[in-house]
Amino acid sequence: MSETHSALPRQVADAYVDELIALDPVTGTFLGVKESSSRLPDFSPAGQEALAELQRATLARLEEAERRPGADSAVERRCARLLRERLTAELAVHEADEGLRSVGNMATPAHAVREVFTVTPAQTDEDWSAIAERLRAVPAALAGYRQSLALGLERELYAAPRPTATFVGQLTEWADTGEGRGWFEDFVSPGPDALRAELDEAARAATAALAELRDWMRDVYAPAIEGAPDTVGRERYARWARYFNGTDLDLDEAYAYGWSEYHRLLGEMRKEAEKILPGAETPWVALAHLDEHGRHVEGVDEVRDWLQGVMDRAIDSLDGTHFDLAERVRRVESRIAPPGSAAAPYYTPPSEDFSRPGCTWLPTMGLTRFPVYDLVSTWYHEGVPGHHLQLAQWVHVAEDLSRYQASVGMVSANAEGWALYAERLMDELGFLTDAEERLGYLDAQMMRALRVIVDIGMHLELEIPADSPFHPGERWTPELAQEFFGAHSSRPADFVESEMTRYLSIPGQAIGYKLGERAWLLGRENARERHGDAFDLKAWHMAALSQGSLGLDDLVEELSAL
Repeated sequence: MSETHSALPRQVADAYVDELIALDPVTGTFLGVKESSSRLPDFSPAGQEALAELQRATLARLEEAERRPGADSAVERRCARLLRERLTAELAVHEADEGLRSVGNMATPAHAVREVFTVTPAQTDEDWSAIAERLRAVPAALAGYRQSLALGLERELYAAPRPTATFVGQLTEWADTGEGRGWFEDFVSPGPDALRAELDEAARAATAALAELRDWMRDVYAPAIEGAPDTVGRERYARWARYFNGTDLDLDEAYAYGWSEYHRLLGEMRKEAEKILPGAETPWVALAHLDEHGRHVEGVDEVRDWLQGVMDRAIDSLDGTHFDLAERVRRVESRIAPPGSAAAPYYTPPSEDFSRPGCTWLPTMGLTRFPVYDLVSTWYHEGVPGHHLQLAQWVHVAEDLSRYQASVGMVSANAEGWALYAERLMDELGFLTDAEERLGYLDAQMMRALRVIVDIGMHLELEIPADSPFHPGERWTPELAQEFFGAHSSRPADFVESEMTRYLSIPGQAIGYKLGERAWLLGRENARERHGDAFDLKAWHMAALSQGSLGLDDLVEELSAL
């Protein structure tokens, strides 16, 4: 690491980012660092320990930096509290050897290896040459990941069987997308003729590495973990909940809050459903009616363009009224997710220089007909005023914060909470007066309340309350959770299956949407009470979006003071 003995916290944080990129070129690529384009991380146990050593050294430097004059300023203090909280939470996960059983349908090293190619520059021959080199690094990266999983087996640290089976299926799909070609071969097909032989050879080697990992997962790993629990228990869950939410949660209180939101939203949904299908037994009967008879967008290209229009219109309506947006923040692109992705839409932030824009991604799951009710509030969440406005604004003001706060220091519940707050904001501002779109928004809100209930409930094996309409008095299992989720969701069965697998493989993440929204709403209400009639919502929004990431307790404190 560069010399930081006289540094303030923001300098320590940014030095950490530089060293992190050296160890993790996937992060470098997402930040737009060109030099990262040809490399992949070391996912082996040794690679994981190298990252942990960097985190420990950075915490020691931070302690020294906080004693220096100037470290108590607001900007330095906010950066320091984020850096300490994040690195401490990350080390707790590492020291519990969670990296030795990272298996699931998203957010594994194998997923990172594939996804990074979708944001790697691919405009020039030089770019494609770097892609070829990165492809040649795939076998070693996947081998290091396999070493970590094998060590986990030796230590009897097992991933959950159900996510493991799903992961094997994903690897199979990536290794053969049809006609004997893998995803990597399809990816390099637009490459330049001058590099055709090199790209094809590297892509085939990468595909062979996927197939080799798939075979080992299927033939060695899956049989070895047969009979292991799919849930993680309270101790592991609390550790992961801290990692994703940036605070030590009262999990029983959060579970009760999920139920209170369930009952509130169900009442609202029934009123809205009556406008669409009078007499409908449940709101989801009305939503099923919309699946057949509601407004739709036909065609994959058409839905991509339609979603672009949703975001463009939102920007035009909100900029200058409820937000003040820099020109480069106004740019966001709608894209179709590559085959083999998880079912949920997602967002990728812009590069640090905005040469790669922020992008929303829609997994089509093989569909060509898309109900409007299921998309509008989701794109307010993923795009504008949701993830894109927050994460792109962080990049825009990075020089006033720190590089760390604007990028790799993100607390999941902060970002997901803002995005869910953004959906609610659009409802508050009158953008969801159409009955179809508003019922879709409420259905999306209900899904986030269900996540709190089933994610905490099944991992902690909590009791279902007596006032529940579903199996009162019984204790949650993954099977009951899936049945409950499916009965209270408009999503198709494959989406519900994908969601449940996600909750089993990344415990504690899914609760951050609702709990994060609650933090944003509380911070806004506290600020409104403090300012009274002088409260300026637009000014508050821009100040809130320009302070970088924080864990939920710190977030409420900072938002309340704006």
